[in-house]
Amino acid sequence: MVEGTSNDDLLRTPEAIRSSEEQYVTAVTDNYETTCWGCGLRLLLPSCTSVFKCAWCGAITNQNKQKHENKCFKWRRLRDRCVVPIVILFMLFVIFGGVWAVYPFLLTFSLSGITHCIITAILSISTISFFSLAAFKCAGTPPNILWGSYPTVGKGDLENYTFCHYCSKPKAPGTHHCRSCEKCILDMDHHCPFIGNCVGAANHRDFIAFLISAVVSTLYVSIMSAYASFLIWPSVKYSSLGGLKGITRRDMVWRAMNEIISALLRSVLLLPTRGLVLVYLFFSSFSVQIGLSVLLWQQLSYVYEGKTYLSHLSSQADKSEGKKDCQNFVRFFGFPYYIARFLPNFRMGRKKHTK
Repeated sequence: MVEGTSNDDLLRTPEAIRSSEEQYVTAVTDNYETTCWGCGLRLLLPSCTSVFKCAWCGAITNQNKQKHENKCFKWRRLRDRCVVPIVILFMLFVIFGGVWAVYPFLLTFSLSGITHCIITAILSISTISFFSLAAFKCAGTPPNILWGSYPTVGKGDLENYTFCHYCSKPKAPGTHHCRSCEKCILDMDHHCPFIGNCVGAANHRDFIAFLISAVVSTLYVSIMSAYASFLIWPSVKYSSLGGLKGITRRDMVWRAMNEIISALLRSVLLLPTRGLVLVYLFFSSFSVQIGLSVLLWQQLSYVYEGKTYLSHLSSQADKSEGKKDCQNFVRFFGFPYYIARFLPNFRMGRKKHTK
């Protein structure tokens, strides 16, 4: 017998001996020293760690994230500067063009005419005002906080903060950097090219108020333009369908539809300028109303869940669900006391940033 071996080793095959030896092999990794960006303390971490959280200040460091330059964002900024004036001109055309087109029919010196004037003025002023607030107001500035050195940063002062490589400063939880606006936005929902601005904590309520006002305004414009078009539309003359003997019901329906469409198109050529403007206002306002209604429903559903669009995407990746409650509407819109007192079961409080 060979010295250092046992009877069991002699009875096992070489493969069994090799597998038993592999059980005692352990992976040895080298630790490395790094510095926390939040408090400046030195940390000793395993070499495989790319994301870590400081035990003192609570700052999160992700070494995989780097600054990426992309030239397409310059074109996005140019697009925003071009789209916003176009949207403003469209709203002004709908307002003044609609008033000019329906003036002989609706905006008369009567009780109904005065009512329509008041409704038009309220909807026009509210839509333009909320659009201006959402477009030209700062979307949300993250809170300024001390960072970088141990004496000034206390324990937990940077809890769940991350570092923005574009702004070179701390990024609060729920804050995202918009490369189109070139700054960090608190509670960022999305970047909207039609207002040329981000939707964040400071202008989110203004953006939703603009959507509500725009949906109501386009609905009013489509109804009034359709009513005025009905009053000004010339008589539609139909031609004979010809012999109907020997044709199927499907062919008869198809021929009737073609004749109705042809008669309407012939009558459009007889419309005056006011009529053409009314037709354009009806189709444009109706199409815009559909798109804004879908966007408004999406925004209100996120508010009901207590989330933003970006937090909704991150929760889908994490497979987590937020708390769905009407209290989120109260907290988001910040109803005043004289309205909130009718909601005793709701805990009041404006939407604010928490660490």
